[in-house]
Amino acid sequence: MSGRFVRASKYRHIFGRPTRKEQCYDNLRISNNAWDTNLIKANPQYISVNWQASGGGAFAVIPINEKGRLPEQLPLFRGHTAPVLDTDWSPFNDSFIASGSDDAKVFLWKVPEGFTLYSDAEEPLDVSPVAKLVGHSRYIYWNRWKDIVADKTNRKVGHVLFNPAAENVLATSSGDYTVKLWDVEAESPRLTLNHGDIVQSLSWSANGSLLVTTCRDKKLRIWDVRQERPAHEVPGHSGAKNSRAVWMGEHDKVATTGFSKMSDRQLGLWDIKSPKEPVGGFQMLDSISGVCMPFWDEGTQCLYLAGKGDGNIRYFEYEHDKFEFLSEYKSGEPQRGVAFLPKRGVNVRENEVMRAFKTVNDSYIEPISFVVPRRAEVFQSDIYPPTTGSKPALSAAEWFAGKEGIPPKIDLESVYAGEEPTEVPGSHKVAAAPIQPTSERVPPPMKKDPEPPKEPEPPKETASSSTTSRGLPPLMKAQQGSIAALASKFTDNDNEGSEEEDDDSSSFEEVPEPMDRSQRTVPIATNATEKAAPSTLSKAAEGLSQPTSKTNTSQNAGQAAHSISSQVSNKEVVPDHSKQSQFSKASPESESYFTPGLSSLHLSGEPIQGYLHDIKSLLEQQTQSMAAQTEKIGQLTAEVDTLKTRIGESRSSREKDERIRQLELELERSRS
Repeated sequence: MSGRFVRASKYRHIFGRPTRKEQCYDNLRISNNAWDTNLIKANPQYISVNWQASGGGAFAVIPINEKGRLPEQLPLFRGHTAPVLDTDWSPFNDSFIASGSDDAKVFLWKVPEGFTLYSDAEEPLDVSPVAKLVGHSRYIYWNRWKDIVADKTNRKVGHVLFNPAAENVLATSSGDYTVKLWDVEAESPRLTLNHGDIVQSLSWSANGSLLVTTCRDKKLRIWDVRQERPAHEVPGHSGAKNSRAVWMGEHDKVATTGFSKMSDRQLGLWDIKSPKEPVGGFQMLDSISGVCMPFWDEGTQCLYLAGKGDGNIRYFEYEHDKFEFLSEYKSGEPQRGVAFLPKRGVNVRENEVMRAFKTVNDSYIEPISFVVPRRAEVFQSDIYPPTTGSKPALSAAEWFAGKEGIPPKIDLESVYAGEEPTEVPGSHKVAAAPIQPTSERVPPPMKKDPEPPKEPEPPKETASSSTTSRGLPPLMKAQQGSIAALASKFTDNDNEGSEEEDDDSSSFEEVPEPMDRSQRTVPIATNATEKAAPSTLSKAAEGLSQPTSKTNTSQNAGQAAHSISSQVSNKEVVPDHSKQSQFSKASPESESYFTPGLSSLHLSGEPIQGYLHDIKSLLEQQTQSMAAQTEKIGQLTAEVDTLKTRIGESRSSREKDERIRQLELELERSRS
């Protein structure tokens, strides 16, 4: 192995899939206001876009299914007297939206039923707000002598964000250095969080009890909102540009993006229990000047970072208190605004885990699907854990009274089947999903498999009976098959040894192993035959041990065994059971070179001496032929070397090459 370790992850191969221009939302006039905002927001039914309108502020709402080139005149949501800076959809009502404007007002809107951008009227009808929230209207700055230095009114509302757990609870930030929490039903501010400078971003915890904010004073604050004071206030990113923060779902962690003093983009992970400094320090991303917009996906435990001014969206997986980089979606079209769809709106049939919407050239919106590649055409439950549904956990009155909770979740498998979303308890955790597979991995039948030993018992009984009734030796053809199998065994070992570099042992050193195989095939002698052992066989064994001492190499011994088997196979042999015990009493040296075929012969002194004579002559012939070939090879090698050095200049280089080639070919034939 190369030693490289690849981290196992279900989302390691996730990729971003762009959309063709015909399937985008084209012919838009997106606001070019310089306020640092995402410009667009999305839910499973609509997309809101900050509109570049004259004569006051407005924003547009686009049904998510109406794609392509949109009409020149759209029905706008008008009511603000200054540009709209931010919008946010209610997490529990896809037709309810809030907007904040530069006129210091917050408006609440209701999308009409059956809303569409196409109508037969000459001029489309605009939509009016259903409620107005006024509270960020006056900013007074006092010096240390309690003198009024500045008295400014109509401070802009830069951010609006609904509570993810309680219904009709809205947080808004303004240029008056405050964040106000509104009871939408009562249309009044209930709580106020004071900051030292303009708030740049804010994000709720999963249960809606805590709020994290980043501020222009370069501080990160974690608020216990109902106490109206920060639980933690620590230094954040040290750069002068804007920083963003996002709460990581049900974790007690916060992710921030910002800049260093050297204007390098950074990523930080904060533990709210001890947020004095980021976990593991700040992680440097790059040196691009655009602000990074973070988005958290609770289902996949992934963090998406979209940069302003560039077309890249990179995504990380959160594991073991750090962000593991997965991949990056690259595009040549820069974006100013990005929005991500809630998980309940993704296409589960195409294994889409997230969907982003990016603004391109302030003229159209492009959807980007992030897909996990899978071949199976069934619901992938491992990448779709239960996600937050559209029902709140608390009402506004309960939340302001001090209660907290997590909204009930829905099972996306019911959405895959085309049914109504099935709810699961709100306390369902992502880690609870593997509990079911663990019980399935150890089912009761698995323990019962080794219990019945009755099936392997019959073969054991037959094996024992065969050992006791081993009276007849195997035939000569079977003995030849065993020798051939032995040779093939050593060939396999040789091939396996060549693949392993660490194995220094050769296959020829394993030749003495046939002793074990022969001992298995040689019949076991009885006590009666062991007592009646003739002396001629012991002498033959002693005579047979002499050539083995002369053959020093195991290769010659293997060739001798092969020659014996070939000679014995040409003769008709009748097995004799009365002389089998002599093989068990033979010397170890003679036993190591006995073949199983010799156990069935009428052995006497003359045949054995003849076999030994044949073995000796065969070995002498092979030794002489090998010596002659070695001598011939040496002569040819010397001739080639001398011709290469002493060949005359009269011959051309072509003749030299031909002569050398002929000699080399002759040398190769001699070696083969």
